[in-house]
Amino acid sequence: MAFISTNNIKGDVFGGITAGIVALPLALAFGIQAFGGIDSPSASSLGALAGLIGATMLGFFAAMFGGTPSQISGPTGPMTVITASLISGAWSMSSGNISTVLLSMSMAGLFCGLFQILFGIIKIGKYVRYIPYPVLSGFMSGIGIIIILQQIYPLIGLKSPVLVVDMVAKFPEMVSTGISTTALILGLGTIIIIQLFPFVTKKVPSTLVALIVMTVVSLFLNMDDKLIIGAIPAGLPMPFFAKEGLSLAGVDWLQVLKASIIPGLTLAGLGSIDTLLTSVVADNITKTKHNSNKELIGQGIGNMVAGLFCGLAGAGATMRTVVNVKSGGRTKISGMIHSIFLLAILLGLGSLVRYVPLSVLAGILITVGWGIIDFKGLKDLLKIPVADAFVLVVVLLMTVFVDLLTAVGIGMIIACVLFMKRAGDLVEGSYSSQEMQHFDKESPWSDEGGIPENIKHKIYIQRLNGPIFFGSITRFQEVMHDVPKDAKVVIIRMRLVSFMDQSGLYAMETAIKDLQASGAEVLMTIIQPQPMYMLKNMKLIPEIIPEEKTFKTFEDCTEYLKTLNL
Repeated sequence: MAFISTNNIKGDVFGGITAGIVALPLALAFGIQAFGGIDSPSASSLGALAGLIGATMLGFFAAMFGGTPSQISGPTGPMTVITASLISGAWSMSSGNISTVLLSMSMAGLFCGLFQILFGIIKIGKYVRYIPYPVLSGFMSGIGIIIILQQIYPLIGLKSPVLVVDMVAKFPEMVSTGISTTALILGLGTIIIIQLFPFVTKKVPSTLVALIVMTVVSLFLNMDDKLIIGAIPAGLPMPFFAKEGLSLAGVDWLQVLKASIIPGLTLAGLGSIDTLLTSVVADNITKTKHNSNKELIGQGIGNMVAGLFCGLAGAGATMRTVVNVKSGGRTKISGMIHSIFLLAILLGLGSLVRYVPLSVLAGILITVGWGIIDFKGLKDLLKIPVADAFVLVVVLLMTVFVDLLTAVGIGMIIACVLFMKRAGDLVEGSYSSQEMQHFDKESPWSDEGGIPENIKHKIYIQRLNGPIFFGSITRFQEVMHDVPKDAKVVIIRMRLVSFMDQSGLYAMETAIKDLQASGAEVLMTIIQPQPMYMLKNMKLIPEIIPEEKTFKTFEDCTEYLKTLNL
């Protein structure tokens, strides 16, 4: 395979193994969460196996064929929520036929992969940039809330209802029947270790430490068999058509196809968004640029193989990717090593995994759900534009209480309508202000000649020529990334920036912090009232940029430059 670089083999091996260690407890936990809605003695072991197979197959093939060299793929929280809904629906539809459940999950994975390959071929990856931040924020926060609500039940030794409404409404009734104190202690102990162990060292993943420590403790507590994973089949994974115990006889294939096509499309859409966002994170850390359409094709191949072997569909996983990069992983080899490590676990240590308590995995997932919730976006609800706040809240509530696909669709429609109104208001405003533009001292952009010659080479001027909103932040990030690293002063000229939404504000905040971290002093020239209001309301001014470093005209900025010792 000539397309795989071996120039960083040591870092890739260490990064891949470290990412695999982080992925192990998450693969088990997500798998069991996916099968949590079926009433079967084998649900936990089937779920754990599906999670491990999904992480192994998707992780290997997505790394091999994808377009983000350092990315680690596997089951993720949002994808698992959709799969859990699919599995519980197939269980009810088939009156408890486990073969139909596994076939529905496999077919959904195959369709997911097929749609993702199609997305890559028609080059749809570039359009992910047009999803507004409030839609993503509300969606991810809703996913996090669903995971936490669902895992509260196994945390206390109970079976979780399928519907979120039932999780909330039936909680007092189910708790009154009795909870397992042992399960609760193990679950809370898991959460405490995950939160506190990083203060001891970050070299060892806290989730793995919690998994091992609490499992060992549970062995001395003689837990009920219903509260642990149970036996996981050993040996190489087999495709669904050759899987032992899975009977294709009498299966209603039309019913299976109907039950899996729409979830497959939903998984493909969500997985593509999740993956490409993680690719952007990887780019920012490694200072590289991923190939979004190639990445979608790689994810599609990986999800098709995972579905073929009855594994969970997944996506690029942000936390595992960051761990891989921080541990030295830079090429496709790291993702493939991560999968080989998990395969070794599946083949050799499956008999030990059976003793892991469900409440320990619930504790791990609760911390994952907590991490998914966008507290930054929620905290800023009263500061961001009312339209953005409205979209965020609607998407969050619909994600939790309706369904994920509807939430994103409605959120996009509302966001587009509100944006069209904003655009119309801006155009109307420009009609009424044409006469004033003659008096605008900065209109010609020819007012930069006053900068002293002896310091010009140390100053970089970034001119922004339009609104900074969800549809333009990708380009904004690109131009800000092009600022020379040796610039002593960066002047951001915002005379033509008439509007900033939540996506633009957060992108601006990140850009300014990155520039300041590189040692540059950041100055701003601002005329338009809406951006100034938003920057002050979000406290970017004065907390990130002092007010004395913002100027109404470039002449004022030039006078300030003359006072600097450059």
